[in-house]
Amino acid sequence: MSDRIRLGGMALSNGVLVHGPSAWACAVRTDAGELKVVAHRKRLRAADVHNPLLRGPAKLAEAFALLPQVKLALPEARLPMERPRVAAAMLGTTVVVHAVKRAGLRPVVRELLSGALSLAPAALALRGGELASYHGAEHVSIGTYEHGTARPKEHERCGSHLVGPMLLSTAAGNLAAGRLPARLRPAGRAAGMVGAIAASVEVFGWMTRHPRNPLARALALPGHQLQHRLGTREPTAAQLEVADAALRACLHLEETEPGDDHDA
Repeated sequence: MSDRIRLGGMALSNGVLVHGPSAWACAVRTDAGELKVVAHRKRLRAADVHNPLLRGPAKLAEAFALLPQVKLALPEARLPMERPRVAAAMLGTTVVVHAVKRAGLRPVVRELLSGALSLAPAALALRGGELASYHGAEHVSIGTYEHGTARPKEHERCGSHLVGPMLLSTAAGNLAAGRLPARLRPAGRAAGMVGAIAASVEVFGWMTRHPRNPLARALALPGHQLQHRLGTREPTAAQLEVADAALRACLHLEETEPGDDHDA
């Protein structure tokens, strides 16, 4: 794997987004059955950020910055959060989490429960439609490229593995902010969130480098179960074709000089 380009991805409701250090590509299957692919250079490159405190937030910012670029270049792409039921779940979860935070629970229990509830919209997004199958196709395509042999629908670097570290670090940050004077708590929570993202990404990187470590396995367990039981389904040949098209287009730009962006 050492000579392979490090890739990430995102499943869409009708396709797959694959991105590397400097480029991204998205492939979708339109309602008419046509395979459409676009690929472009990244405008924001988190790979250029090496400060441990900024690396995690930069990766998150890069991921969110890609979404409007994808929709602009490929309007047929259907993002998971576009579904009305997911938007409603996000609103409902916000209300429930606010109620939990006001409940008379022990602080640690309150923060961990709030964090777990915040996963509800993501879980709902994976139910129904083809999103879970395209998620599996993304993992199979990227994993097979990275390992040079056929891989399953679960991937060791799936973002779901951030669940364990993120729940713990976010709870710790919120607990620390809660001890501050009232006037400082909003700033403390914001700082805690940035710190939680930074810490989670660094811990996640350590987990991928030490997959057999008992602590790494324990932290990865919630995310692995999430992707195994809910987040992924076995893809069809047609869905794998879409994922492989995105993979090839992304690798083409990663391996060529700037100026070779293309639509297909």
